[in-house]
Amino acid sequence: MKFASLKNGTPDGQLVLVSRDGSCVAAVPDLAGNLLEAIQRWDAVAPALQQCYDALNAGNLQGTTAFQAAACAAPLPRSPQWLDASAFLNHGHLMEQAFNTPPIPDFDTIPVMYQGASDDFLGPEDDVPLPSEDDGIDFEGEFGVVVGEVPMSATAAQALACVRLVVQINDWSLRALGPREMKTGFGFLQAKPSTAFAPVAVTPDELGDAWRDGRVHMPLHVQWNGEQFGQPNGGEMNFSFGALLAHAARSRKLTAGSILGSGTVSNVSRAAGSACIAERRVIEKIDLGEIRTGFMRFGDRVRMQARFDDEREGPFGVIEQRVVQPS
Repeated sequence: MKFASLKNGTPDGQLVLVSRDGSCVAAVPDLAGNLLEAIQRWDAVAPALQQCYDALNAGNLQGTTAFQAAACAAPLPRSPQWLDASAFLNHGHLMEQAFNTPPIPDFDTIPVMYQGASDDFLGPEDDVPLPSEDDGIDFEGEFGVVVGEVPMSATAAQALACVRLVVQINDWSLRALGPREMKTGFGFLQAKPSTAFAPVAVTPDELGDAWRDGRVHMPLHVQWNGEQFGQPNGGEMNFSFGALLAHAARSRKLTAGSILGSGTVSNVSRAAGSACIAERRVIEKIDLGEIRTGFMRFGDRVRMQARFDDEREGPFGVIEQRVVQPS
């Protein structure tokens, strides 16, 4: 199934089913008014949602309207919890190499993860107001999962079975603020503005063979101001989503509706490009001896879209955002 949330003036938006071809949507208020409610009552409502989804794709569901990404909020405009990992080890290893920093203990065997703000996610075409260009404005292309309740101390296999939806993410960062916050030992706060999401969240079966081993085996195409920036593949994720969820749930349960991100999609091959500016900058430092790429400026745009292949667009839709000064 494919879901989106339409902006309707409420904190959680209006849940709609999205047709498989992405052409139309239909609300299902008798089953769930918003996506968080659907996730929290998944076992009770999923069979009926599937019936409506099948009818939508067959052209037999009443009350459909055209799909418009600009009308969408994030699939979950707010969530009980937002966790973000660094599951692509290549990204961290590049940072260590570029700046000659000592390796993080157990970095290759224990996932790195932080807990971020989950009260104000951005929609796929929302402008992104930020305080200053001096803060090192950066995009970060990621994949993520939305879960039902994950029991405390669940195994990776048990945790993976709790995945309800897969999402595509732009996890904005302010790079100039991160180093100081990391040194405090308390983690990110000002360095992590509101995270943005592609308009459509999908059940794992919608990915077909692209969902295997708890990973999204799809290239994430990233453009900055209309120029191709990278297309790294999510299949190179070193820690699966099952392993990440098990790490997060080691000492506590995860409540239904929690979201976990993969961290910046990163590939070993330089030909794949990057999904964030910081990674391109460290590659320039390593390969060229100097950093040549600056961070984003007000008015800059970023576009992200996962694709099955060159011929087939992915199921999540497109994130297309502009950085602006706060009003």
